[in-house]
This record gives sequence, structure tokens and C-alpha cells, in this order.
Amino acid sequence: MRDPKARRSHTLAAKLRKHSTCLLLLLLWFALSLYLFISATPPAAAPLPRSAFLRSKARALSATTDGAALPVRIYVYDLPARFNSDWVAADARCARHLFAAEVAVHQALLAYAGRAARPDDADLFFVPVYVSCNFSTPNGFPSLSHARGLLADAVHLVRTQMPYWNRSAGADHVFVASHDFGACFHPMEDVAIADGIPNFLKRSILLQTFGLQGRHVCQDVEHVVIPPHVPPEVSRDLPEPDKVQRDIFAFFRGKMELHPKNISGRFYSKKVRTELLQHYGRNRKFYLKRKRFDNYRSEMARSLFCLCPLGWAPWSPRLVESVLLGCIPVIIADNIRLPFPSILRWPEISLQVAEKDIASLEMVLDHVVATNLTTIQKNLWDPVKRKALVFNRPMEVGDATWQVLKELEVLLDQSKRKYAGSWR
Repeated sequence: MRDPKARRSHTLAAKLRKHSTCLLLLLLWFALSLYLFISATPPAAAPLPRSAFLRSKARALSATTDGAALPVRIYVYDLPARFNSDWVAADARCARHLFAAEVAVHQALLAYAGRAARPDDADLFFVPVYVSCNFSTPNGFPSLSHARGLLADAVHLVRTQMPYWNRSAGADHVFVASHDFGACFHPMEDVAIADGIPNFLKRSILLQTFGLQGRHVCQDVEHVVIPPHVPPEVSRDLPEPDKVQRDIFAFFRGKMELHPKNISGRFYSKKVRTELLQHYGRNRKFYLKRKRFDNYRSEMARSLFCLCPLGWAPWSPRLVESVLLGCIPVIIADNIRLPFPSILRWPEISLQVAEKDIASLEMVLDHVVATNLTTIQKNLWDPVKRKALVFNRPMEVGDATWQVLKELEVLLDQSKRKYAGSWR
């Protein structure tokens, strides 16, 4: 017979072994959990690369809509008036001239019911800075000498007072650059290329009128090509384009130099406008005028073809004015990239003639008249296409600001599809 004391000692030892095992398992579980937690916590790092940041934005869009399309939600910063509205108050031209897209987009977004009311709900952030309203040059054109400093001040304000710029270094922030060479902020191409895009904007999204096929320093940034600003009433003040008598064959009114080399030593329009004058200045089919005329749009409305040669930059407001007034744009600017190609389908509503083919221009236009003039005019007079080039205030479905939002949505969607395989 076993000793009761020995039996109790044996039972106690068994219980201790059992408790020790449980305690050991508990410690092992705690250590493993702590390891997994630490390894899953990302270290502090620099802002995400643009592709990764937009990928995370697109992933969030996909997750919240189950694959359905969601309009891009954009938050508009409320900057001090010195960055925007003070310029309009100082000179009314600020809101109406060819560079006024920066004003029009801002005002349209402020009145847009679908914009993000809270920054935490936003996909993108709009920074409203008007840099094209300093009408201080002797010829009355805007000076851009202050542009970089004004933009730098705005970025400093945004990055120091709110957290949203810093998390991506501005990759989800949108600016407007509606002048000659866009984000390079200089009207002369050689200087613009030498200066380049300011470093603090190189990760952001630019809405700019400047666009070329292929690489160019001044579009080496995420961007959307937008139309130059033309007052919306242009298309409303004249009869519908299909009801106008068109008694002018080919029209151009604007700067055409007899000697295109200006005092800076640069050749204006790459000599294209001078060659137009030399070849067709005495041709009665061509209505070419060098002097300013305030009612020139009534002349465009009477014309079959409106010549749109490059100036210092490839683009010009004539592109928009021609479409609004039902005059077929004849674009003479090699490699130009035009706004909203998915809706406008430029080859169906315009002609493009190479800069080297000026001497053949009359033959090209005669061929169009003899073959497909009616087809081009029918496409051109489509109200949907005309509306897409107008910045209405407030914004209307299908207008230029609406097209900008669709283009921004495409940027996010492209990122989503490009990186879809890495989201699982």
C-alpha cells in the first residue's frame, strides 16, 4: 500500500508540471503575437512614390464602390485672398482673358455640389493660385515673373498648416498652369526649358493648356491638357453655326510679321505666320488681316476655315473660338496635343497641316471642299463638342470643367488597373 503523503506529493508535482506547461505556452503565444505585430508595423518613411500613392487612392475607390464608377471627389483649399480673388478684384481681365482657366476652374469647383466638403473625404486637392493676372508688362500681357514665388508661398502654407500635402509630397494636389509653356512658367520656350518645372510641383498634377506629342521638359509631370479660356457667351451671342452664311473661304486675323525675328533674336511662330502672309497675303480666297479688330469673332463666324497657326506656343484661343463659331480649325502647329480627345475626336472636326507644308495649304483646303466638307461641318456643329470647350460658371455636365474631372478620374482609374494584380 502506497504512502498517502507520497501520493499527495506526486499529485502536486503533476499539477505543477501541467501549470508550467500552460504558462510556457502562454508566454510563447505572447512572444509570437508581439513579433507579428512589430513586423507588420511599417517603419517611418519618406512619402510614397506617385505611382504607389495613386495606387492606394484607386484601391480605396475600388473598395468603396465594389467596382462601380465613382466620380472623383476634389477638395478646394480656402487660401487667403492674396493668392486668388484679390487679383480678380484688381483687374476684371483676370477672369476673362485667354489664361483665365485658372479662375474659371476654381469658381466652378466652389459651386460644384459634388466636391468634397471635408479634406478627409477627398481623392484630390485643388490649390487655387492665380499666376496669370499680373498685367504689368508694357504690351499689356500678363507677367509671370512672380509665378514661382506665389506658388511656393501657397505650397508652404498648405504643407505647414494641414497634413494632406506631406503624406504624399503633393502627389494628389492639383494646380492650373494655363499659360504658354504650362508648368515651366515662362512665355519663351528656350527660357522655359532652361528653368524647367519647379521642384515642389514635380509630384503634383497640372492642368495646362500646353501639350505636345512626345517628351518635353514643360510637361514632364502628371498633367491634363485643357483648352484655353474663351468667355462662354461667345457661342451664345452669335447665330447657330449651321444658320450662318459663310462667305469667307479662309480666315486669319492676328500677328503676322514681315520680318519674324523680333528684338530678342527669336523667330516668332517659327516663321509660319510670315510664310502665310507671303504665300496668301494677295490671294483673294484668304482673308488675312494683321490689325486688331474687336469684332473679329463675327468674321470667324462667316468663315469656312479658320487658320490656327502657332505663336510663341503651339496652342491658341483660336482653336476654341473656331469650334464655338462653327469654323473648321486648320491647325498649323507640329506635334500639338489637343484637349479632351476622347470626346472631341479632333481629326473629325479639324484639319492639321504641317508647318513645312504652308505652300500647299490652298490645295489642301480645296480638296476638303470637294470631298468631305459637309461631313466635317456636321461633326463640328455637334453641341456636345462645343460645350466640352467652354468653362461655365457654375459647371454644367459635359463642359470643360466637367471634362477635367473626368480626366482626373481616368488618372486614378488607370493607376488602379495598372497595379490591380498587386492589390490582393
